[in-house]
Amino acid sequence: MRVRIKDPLAILADNAAGGVVIEDGVVAEILQTGDEPKTPCDETFDASECVVLPGLINTHHHFYQTLTRAYGPALDKELFDWLKTLYPVWAGLTPDYLYVATRLALAELLLSGCTTAADHHYVFPAGLENGVDIQVAAASDLGVRVTLTRGSMNLSVEDGGLPPVSVVQDVDTILADSARVIDTFHDPSDGSKVQIALAPCSPFSVTREIMIDTAKLAVEKNVCLHTHLAETEDENAFCEEMFGCRPLDYLEQVGWLNDRVWLAHGIHFTDAEISRLGAAGAGIAHCPGSNMVLASGLCPAIELEAAGSPVGIGVDGSASEDASNLMQEVRQALQIQRLRYGAARVSHTDVLRWATDGSARCLRRDDIGKIAVGKQADLAFFRLDEPRFSGAGDPIAALILCGAHRADRVMISGEWRVLDGQIVGFELNRLLDDHRDAARALIA
Repeated sequence: MRVRIKDPLAILADNAAGGVVIEDGVVAEILQTGDEPKTPCDETFDASECVVLPGLINTHHHFYQTLTRAYGPALDKELFDWLKTLYPVWAGLTPDYLYVATRLALAELLLSGCTTAADHHYVFPAGLENGVDIQVAAASDLGVRVTLTRGSMNLSVEDGGLPPVSVVQDVDTILADSARVIDTFHDPSDGSKVQIALAPCSPFSVTREIMIDTAKLAVEKNVCLHTHLAETEDENAFCEEMFGCRPLDYLEQVGWLNDRVWLAHGIHFTDAEISRLGAAGAGIAHCPGSNMVLASGLCPAIELEAAGSPVGIGVDGSASEDASNLMQEVRQALQIQRLRYGAARVSHTDVLRWATDGSARCLRRDDIGKIAVGKQADLAFFRLDEPRFSGAGDPIAALILCGAHRADRVMISGEWRVLDGQIVGFELNRLLDDHRDAARALIA
């Protein structure tokens, strides 16, 4: 099957004003203006009214948190107090709740132009031991690529951590299930739909043993590592009190300062720490919406990227950012980074690069993130026919500056997954009913 994307209004790719040709799920040809495909195509889509982007890539999320958006008792709190309020609620998660929450989060992401999503699931109350299996099943009929991280917590409030005893697991259980889900689900090949990474929740919610043994397992199984780090100054103070050092020093002590790792947030680093991160090649998932809502701070994205760290974009949990819209998150990245650096140092192309190629590099994938020959045909199409775009000049800049938030079409591996703003073959209204029921039941 050869599909031609013809003459886009604008496209985020080099020398591709005439569009692209897709064959067997990958980009086969890049066309300049006036070029014709080398051989006939089976399908041609006239993209003259569409701005075409590489599929957006979400590097950090907590799918289950879609069930606790704008949760009243947690409003207007900073991170630690927010977590303490919500952990007892999340302790009530069931397999059915996680399934519907995962589907809802992925549907919302897909409609925003996201084609690959990484989720960090670390809450495993009794009955939810096979949480990763549930998420794989939930993702399968949406066709979105996922990197599902097998998270963990083994320090409860009784051990000096934050979560209640009911959501933590012991070391042996965590490591055994981590190995199981990698062996069962991880597909390292180009174009894979499911990859697995290992992700202790944070240095202050697991023991040193878990951090060290998880890093060793990741090397043995050749998978990536993920955790929260340097999100707040409270976290830095907590690590200094508990471990006698700053979070990045602790990360290095336990074997985590390397290019297998990508970190969520990465806000409160010193200049020397940024240099160390860059030299190691560790990636950073910048989560601007969550950082603003929880007043956590501003990620030093430009310095991190300049030092050598891949920088990607993440929507974070839908109980802190309260949305799973990656295009909206890209706009917020532009705004918050301009507050830090000024308008002249951060452009719309910078934040789009972070949400595509930068995010792919965080996930250690070189088959996605760009529109180029040989890359997976993951594409997001946006029309500029809403009032918010009227009068816009640069079409690609307009997506960010005028606030695009919903894709008209989305393609993954050369297959249409969204057409005319609707997910193909997917009963969204039924999902919404199921999700609302689950949310009400969880917080009851």
